[in-house]
Amino acid sequence: MSNSGATAPDVDDFPPEDFPPDDAYPSDGGYVSEHDFADTGGFHFDDLAPATPGRVAAPDRGETADEVLRRVFGYDSFRGDQAAIVEQVVGGGDALVLMPTGGGKSLCYQVPSLVRDGVGVVVSPLIALMQDQVDALSALGVRAGFLNSTQSPDQRRTVEAQFVSGDLDLLYLAPERLRLEATLRLLDRGKIALFAIDEAHCVSQWGHDFRPDYLALSLVHERWPDVPRIALTATATEKTAAEIVERLDLGAAKQFISSFDRPNIQYRIESKNRADRQLLDFIRAEHPGDAGIVYCLSRNSVEKTAAMLNENGIRAVPYHAGLDFRTRADNQSRFLREDGLIVVATIAFGMGIDKPDVRFVAHLDLPKSVEGYYQETGRAGRDGLPSTAWMVYGLNDVVQQRKMIDSSEGDAAHRRQLQLHLDAMLALCETVGCRRARLLNYFGQTGGTCGNCDVCLNPPETWDGTVPAQKLLSTVLRLKRERGQSFGAGHLVDILLGKTNQKITQHRHNELSVFGIGTDLRDTEWRGVVRQLLAGGLLAVQGEYGVLALTDESNEVLFEGRKVPMRREPERAARPARSSRSAKATVNLPAADVGLFERLRAWRAATAKEQGVPAYVVFHDATLREIAARKPADLAALGTVAGVGENKLARYGEGVLTTLGEE
Repeated sequence: MSNSGATAPDVDDFPPEDFPPDDAYPSDGGYVSEHDFADTGGFHFDDLAPATPGRVAAPDRGETADEVLRRVFGYDSFRGDQAAIVEQVVGGGDALVLMPTGGGKSLCYQVPSLVRDGVGVVVSPLIALMQDQVDALSALGVRAGFLNSTQSPDQRRTVEAQFVSGDLDLLYLAPERLRLEATLRLLDRGKIALFAIDEAHCVSQWGHDFRPDYLALSLVHERWPDVPRIALTATATEKTAAEIVERLDLGAAKQFISSFDRPNIQYRIESKNRADRQLLDFIRAEHPGDAGIVYCLSRNSVEKTAAMLNENGIRAVPYHAGLDFRTRADNQSRFLREDGLIVVATIAFGMGIDKPDVRFVAHLDLPKSVEGYYQETGRAGRDGLPSTAWMVYGLNDVVQQRKMIDSSEGDAAHRRQLQLHLDAMLALCETVGCRRARLLNYFGQTGGTCGNCDVCLNPPETWDGTVPAQKLLSTVLRLKRERGQSFGAGHLVDILLGKTNQKITQHRHNELSVFGIGTDLRDTEWRGVVRQLLAGGLLAVQGEYGVLALTDESNEVLFEGRKVPMRREPERAARPARSSRSAKATVNLPAADVGLFERLRAWRAATAKEQGVPAYVVFHDATLREIAARKPADLAALGTVAGVGENKLARYGEGVLTTLGEE
């Protein structure tokens, strides 16, 4: 039996309960705090089912963790560090958990909440997903609720009463709400089993998702010193982990650090040419009919890309902060509930998205950090099936990111930290070694070559770029020294290629000694030279217009004989189109059972639609595959399938058996 845990002006700055603000980039206005919604007539989900635990029985607090795992979640054993983490928290100890997306972090606090007396209080920044989290737990028979600004006063009062009376197993709160004295008094009136601090990297001021309200969470230990805490994150360097420990007062916590390797994800980074056409070709050739996430830096790019996909017969919805709250909620709900839908979004989208069958994550713009890239790509393949992390990247990405850092708010130290994040991301893009190994190394872990990323499958050629580098740097130097001028990459390349356009003749740059000395390379090759010089710190971007300037290291190339090895992009053969759904179905499934698997998927889709929940809330694909392979003849046999707990057996068992009996 397989075992599984629960499983720049238009750059977005989301309200803090929606997604973390990206204060490294300019925003189009201040964000709205958690409690502002109630005071300003904010949107309420009055037409949705209220966040209440439903009519489910209270758990038997005499159960062991293993018994809860089997009865509620339908798994025979924990995997990885889960058992040790659960034992630590059930025993009253604190824990810091660093585990990759899809590694089963949620079980690490859900199971202890059902074993210990009291209610597990989960601090999460994701109010947009709390309804789905509660729905998923309710389907398991877990009494869960949430308190946030999307609820009406009556709905909040109902959940508060359930907490005080002990009629909840898990209560979800946003970090902003824990700063309210009324919330603290409410928690004092109930019995708390544990505090779970999800997305704990948000406490790091040097991290990519810093949330100021997380800094106040140290008060949890001060006010309730005897309640165990578990802090969890899927993305943290050693420095970030140390900051989590310091800021949350977790010095005595036991640390559990799992491998950050996601072997089912193939990492690929390609040179950007026409990003929209490249994306279209990628989806058509490799992921037709698949669910995916496409990340863009700006709202305008999001809208244009979503429109382009729809015009070409690929279903896609946009998601960004410029859309009204209801539209964002509807589009997110569609993405979670519909098969094969693509969401095109700004980089704030996706934290906490528990959609297991996302087959690809595509980036049309360069992420600003390796942490962000890892977290975003980690939303693919939560079900463990083969998935793709695909990105196109070019010179303009580097120029734009450098400009945004220079214009960002904050002191020099803050900008230096942003620059370090970007430098690490550029190093990943330009590496001539295994991308997976480089990712693991960034997070302080080791790993051999994966044999599956683009670099391993098609190693790039390296060449001596010293002379081209000297030619380009010399052009920058002569323009500055002889003319007092600075220009962007495009004009510099035109000078080197000897082009006689209006701008060249207007500035009399055809009279420069470097004019036309670069005809041995094509335009695209020169742009690659500029990109790699920027990535290596041998060129800098300055000012509002992104002009290029020399750095201290430039002199080493011009005057001190420093060599400049460069990466030449390999030619990429077109990949054949495939039937994506059939490919998924046949993973660990005999061909004869594929039809039955698809019938079970159709039954699940209809059941989920009728109940108004995402399909994975009913059963994950992995569970349906095991059902199709084993073909249980009765409820007792069905109950032994991984992922079929007591409550799901009672709720869905007859429907599954009926579907199995159909011809």
